[in-house]
Order: sequence, then structure tokens, then C-alpha cells
Amino acid sequence: MAIDTQLVSFYTILRKGVVRIMRIWPQTLLPSVVTSVLYFAVFGSILGSRIGQLDGVPYILFVVPGLVMLAVITNSYMDVATTFFVSKFFSRNIDEILVSPTRTSVIIAGFIASGIIRGMWVGGLVLIVSLFFALPSIAHPLVVLLFLFLSSLVFALGGLINGIYAKSFDGISIVPTFVLTPLVYLGGVFYSIHSLPPLWQTVSLFNPVFYLINGFRYGFLGASDVSLLTSVLVLLALTLVLLGANVYFIKKGLGLKQ
Repeated sequence: MAIDTQLVSFYTILRKGVVRIMRIWPQTLLPSVVTSVLYFAVFGSILGSRIGQLDGVPYILFVVPGLVMLAVITNSYMDVATTFFVSKFFSRNIDEILVSPTRTSVIIAGFIASGIIRGMWVGGLVLIVSLFFALPSIAHPLVVLLFLFLSSLVFALGGLINGIYAKSFDGISIVPTFVLTPLVYLGGVFYSIHSLPPLWQTVSLFNPVFYLINGFRYGFLGASDVSLLTSVLVLLALTLVLLGANVYFIKKGLGLKQ
């Protein structure tokens, strides 16, 4: 199949995802903005005034990167999981894609691209919202952009696996509720690892979201609980593992054959 034809396939899948994001923006973009306003008001302004500083910076500035990343993770994951599930069970166009000459890599790229776009869009919106509560400084803008992209990529790939195997909308929601949410809230959004007992500091090192949030926080504050290189390597390793899993599942038709 010619490269230009593959590009058309990629564009078609991506366009459908982006059009869906824009068409139902009150469901795809607005909820995270509203939730973030509440988080900034309660955890940033109210509790932050009582806590004062954490790791030498005002508490509200400390939580800004974590809250932005919380929105990025949730939206990139749910976008791909939901889009693929709808394509599989309702519109049924995934069958047409699978029997076409479209390469597996193009199918994966098309679906996760819309998740990356939604994740980065929402992350940008939440960052704009934070300006009404504080004025966060960005020490390393390129690091911020890198982690926005890699984080959206990783969780878009994770959402695709969820979408492949889900057999109902309950199957879509169970992973974010019982796996993703605990990982995010225990990943250092609202606290520093140094404030935990030694045992829980060690446990936190096995949470991949911890590295993601700390790498992103380094881009803002210029400091984090772990080295930037370690955070990047963890994200790259996760990307390779999840990408390999998606390629295997789609080529084998696991969770796709009815």
C-alpha cells in the first residue's frame, strides 16, 4: 500500500477523533477545566494558605504541575479508550479498517493521535486556568512540552488497550476508576515523596505516574524528587511496552473478533 494511501488512512482516523472532540466539547474539554477550578480553589488557595510552602515553593505552585498532568492523563486515556470502543461496538467501522490494507502501525497512530491532541489541549486549558490562582514559572519550557507529549502518548496507548478488550462501557470505566485514579493520586500530585514514611517512599518508586509527575514538575520548578533522566527513561520504557502490546493485540485480533 502506497505511503500516500497510508497517510490518507491515518488522516481519516485522526480527523474522526478530533471532530468528535470538538463536536462534544462540553464532555471532552469542559469537565477537566471545571474540576481543575475546584482543585485550585480548594487545594491551592484554601489549603495552600494553611500549608504555606512545600519543598521551598508556595504550595499552589507545587500542585499546578500535578493538576495539569492529572487532566492530561485522564483525557488522553479516556479519549482513545472510548473512541476505539465506539468504533468496535457501535459504528462498527473498526471491522472495515481491519480488513483494509491499512497497516497496524497506522491504525494505532491514528487512534492515539487524537488522544494525544486532547490530552495536550486539556493540559493547556488547565494551565491557563491556573493563571487565575497563581503565576507559575516555567524553568524549562522544552521539558514541559516533552512530558506533555510523552504522558499523553503513554496513556493514549494504555487507553487503546482498554478499548480493545472492553466489552461494555463498564469495561471502559473500571480501569480508570480502580487503577488509574489510585496511581495518579498516589503519584505525588499533592505532596512530595519526602513527606512520606520510608516504606511508602519505596513503594512510590514503583508507581510509573510518580516519574511522570515529577518530570513535569521539574519543567516548572527546576527540581523534583527523582532525576529528569530517570523520568524520561521510565516513560520511554512504558511507551515501548504499551506499543508492543497494542501491535500484538491488533495483529492477533485479541478482543476484536466477535
